[in-house]
Amino acid sequence: MSKTIQMPALSPTMEEGTLAKWLVKEGDTVSSGDLLAEIETDKATMEFEAVDEGIVAKILVSEGSEGVKVGTVIAIIAEEGEDVATAAASGGTAKAEAAPKADPVPAKAEAAPVAAPKADTVPATPSSDARVKASPLARRLAEAKGIDLASLSGSGPNGRIVKGDLDGAKEGVAAPVAKAAAPVAASAPAAAPAPVAAAAQDFGIPHEVVKLSGMRKTIARRLTESKQQVPHIYLTVDIQLDKLLKLRGELNAGLASRKVKLSVNDLLIKALGVALMEVPECNVQFAGDQMLQFTRADISVAVSIPGGLITPIVTDAGAKGVAAISNAMKDLADRAKAGKLQPSEYQGGTASLSNMGMFGIKQFEAVINPPQAMIMAIGAGEKRPFVIDDSLQIATVMSATGSFDHRAIDGADGARLMKAFKELIENPIGMLA
Repeated sequence: MSKTIQMPALSPTMEEGTLAKWLVKEGDTVSSGDLLAEIETDKATMEFEAVDEGIVAKILVSEGSEGVKVGTVIAIIAEEGEDVATAAASGGTAKAEAAPKADPVPAKAEAAPVAAPKADTVPATPSSDARVKASPLARRLAEAKGIDLASLSGSGPNGRIVKGDLDGAKEGVAAPVAKAAAPVAASAPAAAPAPVAAAAQDFGIPHEVVKLSGMRKTIARRLTESKQQVPHIYLTVDIQLDKLLKLRGELNAGLASRKVKLSVNDLLIKALGVALMEVPECNVQFAGDQMLQFTRADISVAVSIPGGLITPIVTDAGAKGVAAISNAMKDLADRAKAGKLQPSEYQGGTASLSNMGMFGIKQFEAVINPPQAMIMAIGAGEKRPFVIDDSLQIATVMSATGSFDHRAIDGADGARLMKAFKELIENPIGMLA
């Protein structure tokens, strides 16, 4: 009997994904553990393995398809000895049965015109407007004023209706349409940048439309929510690095036989983990009417990957040895760039660290990664005039800025964490004890 392959839930919060690429084709024989496809979630692109063996009888969802709901049937597998053509023929039925379950939202959306105003012309008007070439700005203004776009002539490129074409147009013609469209506009907070895009199109500025990946959409949504909902407080300290750099050199010499090479970032992860254990008031999470206080420090480390950013987690960084942190970070970063991380390896964490020093950035203020309550932003280490033992000398100094969720962390506690972090780096032997 043929078996269906459904869109998998690759993380606890995944509701839909993009079927980025098929790694098999119809007629291929697959065994348990073979790679079937690459699935793009809101966090990463992950490989999807076969559970059963058989022959790929039919592929129901083409690669590149976006918004595929979890549970949607994406392929049919014929068992050994089963007629492939018969199994493939059953794919249409399987797909039809899965569609309503996988995507109940469009069914509701289609029902909306039925409940719309009784006038026979109302449902037809939005359909007509939808086909009219108009800039997003012009379309929104027309909806707000109740102007029928179909009654206008466009002066923009290729007859596109632009903002200026609405001047003098008769208002109120399509008022019911504005009511019907209002819920769509209200449910699309990401439309805020549209006026910029509209301006580029309206004025004929050469541009290219770049399609957003699922990861980029999630980054935009989460960081917007963070800045809108989380009251950030920023605290900056300058930290002398010379002792840390000297210790790193000595440790690397001792670890060479084990083929371990510590980076400065590895030591910073360790320092932040220890500092959070010393100042537990900052190792917290705001949760509405309560606070979560963590008993270990899991550090999410920002890693740049093609198309976005991901934060693999070094668990229990305060208790791990620096060699273990280095090995873990190297493995996590390599697999992050290859899209091989499991959800448990990048979801969670109690605090984050973002290092842009390798790009020569002197100082920056990072956006908190919800639901975490703090992130440490690391700038470049550089030679600076620095007062040491009451005399002006040259030292290697970096600036570190902590961003704190002020709902959960008071300024004084944030300052204590920054002080502890600074002292651990300037006297690094202490964090290895």
